[in-house]
Amino acid sequence: MAKDRIFQSKKEQKFTFNDEVASVFDDMLARSIPYYKDTQQLCIDFLSTFARQGRIYDLGCSTGNTLLALREQVSGELIGLDSSQAMIDQATRKANAYNADICFMCADIMDFPYENAQGLIANYTLQFIRPPLRAKLLARLYNALESSGVLILSEKTISHSPHLDAQMISYYHQYKARNGYTKSEIAAKREALENVLVPYSLEENLALLKDAGFASVEVLFKWVNFATFIAVK
Repeated sequence: MAKDRIFQSKKEQKFTFNDEVASVFDDMLARSIPYYKDTQQLCIDFLSTFARQGRIYDLGCSTGNTLLALREQVSGELIGLDSSQAMIDQATRKANAYNADICFMCADIMDFPYENAQGLIANYTLQFIRPPLRAKLLARLYNALESSGVLILSEKTISHSPHLDAQMISYYHQYKARNGYTKSEIAAKREALENVLVPYSLEENLALLKDAGFASVEVLFKWVNFATFIAVK
């Protein structure tokens, strides 16, 4: 696994999911997302219960790890979508290496023609969608789901208490430092993500899901300013 050293030298441009990022993205996830493997396993376990034989879409599938792990637990069609061709290229190479029957497509998740979905995954994806468009996307996803279909959503979150939010961010930065990122790398990436990644609070994400029409919405996992939700139609 190639090591993430992208922000060892300060970069002025905004964060994008380009070839450079895609080449180290697995390491970036492992070192930047707390309990990433655990939340990925939660996603797999619940989807294998709610959507074992149905079609499952992964929105913002990046390099394809979740669908590659999920394929051994389900028998339905697996479709990975990402707007970054570099990510899709990485995912496709992995699928070919494992002889995995997964369809990876470079597509805009906002207008993709979803059909007959039994499961939907959106892990750390909604936070990159412009806030005014999130409700529209969730409404489309709700309509694309079959009865009793399920959406698994993971997001970075904020607190509306400025003091608490600052403490949560500080604690998260300590987590990244323990995983080998320097203070300058952490600061440079945070600057690059400004106005690119726009997190909502836990309550705002729950409200979005309920407003979209989901009958049951729960928090499956939470760590400081990261959360995983499940929403059932």
